[in-house]
Amino acid sequence: MATEAEILKVLAEERNMRKAAERLFLSQPALSQRLQTIEKDWGAQLFIRSQKGLTATPAGELIIAYATEMLSKKEEIFETIQSLTTKVNGTLKIACASIVGQNWLPKILKDFVTKYPEAKISLMTGWSSEIVKALYEGEAHIGIVRGQVDWKGEKIHLFRDTLYLVDKELKTIEDVLTTERPFIQFKSDSNYYQEIQQWWQQHFASNPSKQILVDQIEICKQMVLNGIGYAILPSITLNDHDGINKIALTNNEKEFGLTRDTWLIGYESSFELRQVEAFVEVVQDHARCLFDYTK
Repeated sequence: MATEAEILKVLAEERNMRKAAERLFLSQPALSQRLQTIEKDWGAQLFIRSQKGLTATPAGELIIAYATEMLSKKEEIFETIQSLTTKVNGTLKIACASIVGQNWLPKILKDFVTKYPEAKISLMTGWSSEIVKALYEGEAHIGIVRGQVDWKGEKIHLFRDTLYLVDKELKTIEDVLTTERPFIQFKSDSNYYQEIQQWWQQHFASNPSKQILVDQIEICKQMVLNGIGYAILPSITLNDHDGINKIALTNNEKEFGLTRDTWLIGYESSFELRQVEAFVEVVQDHARCLFDYTK
């Protein structure tokens, strides 16, 4: 059964009785009754109902903050206790770059929950800069980030993938000079975008004549698969069954492929937690498999 603190936290987050009831696995009448009891115990109205939903009263804001702090402290103590045992349980809080979360992480999580069924997972995705912020603010135990990230704590290299120019029609890098097809780009953190821009400027005297900007890498890929234009995508998003031409980007000066690194980062104290230790083992096993195609 949901505790008083859990009820208040969910109500504050959802600001809607129906959605909160669904999250708490309660009926709306039961949740309404629980809220009335809580308000009676505190001797104050905690929420005001309107057509726009629930709004916390000044008293409600104070008590919600107290409830949230209690839940956070309880989780910290629980994790500390669990770290003293050999059994893997507790909550594993992961912050992961979206591209990795979509294309690589699901298989890892499947193996992890199969091996450690008593562990719980909390996952957030976003740009690498957002992942670092989540770690700083204590919202995640560990982060999976892309590219060059300024991080002073623990940092484990997972894998390196190659950037490709991909298209249904273009077969060489030089073909972009004569094509009328648009260059499809996706929004990302500034470092990723900057790397691609620097590569383009090193190889071509002018910008692409036609460009399309989308807000997600998966949309970018789907547009390429449907023959709308060409894009530059990392190998983590591609497979041999896509039916598109893949042209590796190389640096003419040093003759090496343009690549993107993926890292596992976190504070040293987080890596001491049993659920984090177990997850790191599973992640590294999968990372090694990227270079061993028999697995």
